[in-house]
Amino acid sequence: MQFLENQINENLDLTHLTERLIQGKGHPNTLTASEKLELWDRLKILSFTKMLSSIWAVTMLSLYIRVQVNILGRHLYIDTARGLESSQLLEEAELIDKNDERQFLACADYLSHSGLVGLIPLVEAATVEVLKGFCHCKGLKNVKIQSFSRKQLKDFFDDSVLYDTLIHIVETLMVMGNPHHWVGYLMPEVAGDYRTLASSSGSGSDLLHNTKFELLMEETRAVLSSGEFANVVDISLRRLVHEVSNDMVIECGENNLKSGMALARLIPRIARRGQLLLAEPNRSRYIHIIRSIPEVELFFTLLYSTTLVS
Repeated sequence: MQFLENQINENLDLTHLTERLIQGKGHPNTLTASEKLELWDRLKILSFTKMLSSIWAVTMLSLYIRVQVNILGRHLYIDTARGLESSQLLEEAELIDKNDERQFLACADYLSHSGLVGLIPLVEAATVEVLKGFCHCKGLKNVKIQSFSRKQLKDFFDDSVLYDTLIHIVETLMVMGNPHHWVGYLMPEVAGDYRTLASSSGSGSDLLHNTKFELLMEETRAVLSSGEFANVVDISLRRLVHEVSNDMVIECGENNLKSGMALARLIPRIARRGQLLLAEPNRSRYIHIIRSIPEVELFFTLLYSTTLVS
């Protein structure tokens, strides 16, 4: 999570935009009116992009790691049970060794190492589409929401508009691309990439015959591509958007955001919340919220109890 936070902050650094706007405010002649509007528009898009990228990343990585731990735990449990039944069965079985475990768990770094490169442009595209006022994505109704065009930076936003906007961006993002496209941001496509990532994470070099490792990765991909996991993702993202929206109300002052405030005043707060979302203690609180969702608990209870098909 720490590395993920650093990568998002590096890829979505808004400092250059805010500094230019501050400079333009102090020295009015340094920026034309059109340049100011362009900077504000870019800051608006990237601020929402950063917040939604952080929401998506902390949700998906939390769920992904829990899938890994459940699959690994189930395999280790079955290996142990075989060993208790018969030493001969234990000798004949292809067991998971410590190197397999390290390689498998190291693949959680894929999102930070490679997945964000493709994810952030997609989040930005979804943000741009929604902030223009329409969602034209397959699977969604053409919903008209409050327009965030440049001329409406002075329009008022309240907590319900903010929540609806974030949800629309999430919905738009999740139907962009192929079904279950998020799998490609969480884990490599081919086995060779697994080995490369595991090696770069210091998980050992003898990866040529890691059939057990590859089996673990195949099982993980199957779970992430399932309809049940898609449902858990949807529920988790909506819950986290709800929590972040509540945090924004507190940060802005309940009366301010409840009654509405200018979008231009809200944008810096959205940018700051995107910055803080993956930092402690926020990320631990958000991860705990995701874990405590009843549907999430049920999903992982059933996942762990599922028996292996030989």
